[in-house]
Amino acid sequence: MSDDIDLTVMYAMHDALRRELADLDRVTTAAHCDPRQVLATAAGWTLFKKALRAHHTAEDEALWPSLRQNLADRPRDLALLEVMEAEHAAIAKVIQAIDGALTDPGAGSLGLGELADALTRGLAGHLQHEEDAVLPLIPRALTAEQWGHFSRLHDQHIDGDAPLLMPWLLDGADESTAERLLSRLPAAAYAACTERWIPAYVVLDRWPLSS
Repeated sequence: MSDDIDLTVMYAMHDALRRELADLDRVTTAAHCDPRQVLATAAGWTLFKKALRAHHTAEDEALWPSLRQNLADRPRDLALLEVMEAEHAAIAKVIQAIDGALTDPGAGSLGLGELADALTRGLAGHLQHEEDAVLPLIPRALTAEQWGHFSRLHDQHIDGDAPLLMPWLLDGADESTAERLLSRLPAAAYAACTERWIPAYVVLDRWPLSS
């Protein structure tokens, strides 16, 4: 429906989440630390959860409903959206189980490792499924207004944690992606991000394996 839809933020978020899954695997398989202790205090785990919650909540509240409305006469695509929502719910349950294991004195590192593996498989599979099946639908099925509504809601869910989540999103992004992400910021937020948020993030030890 629209040639004005830019999926940069979607792909950047997916890339950042994959980056964090790799760090999660590194933490939960390290032989020289207690992964339960690391995750219980790691800024990386907290940021990962905040970003994922903001991303999935915006999709559940604005993206899927708009697509469902516009694809009402296409049952196969409607079924795909139901699968997307089910995958979100399954991922949320695994994260909840991991957090439960971190506060359970009887939970061992082995169980935590299995849960982390389940999260990695589930989320990585979901991200690829979404990129293969849903993202190509968006420019064809959404209006620019609907996409704008989703983008604004996505920004609102991130906004409260923007000093950490914006540098987190930019971490590892190529130059073109970083320029597009930064160009979306209001002037005051752009200045804050480049002058304060990014330098503070650079020195943040997100996954302290020395714990």
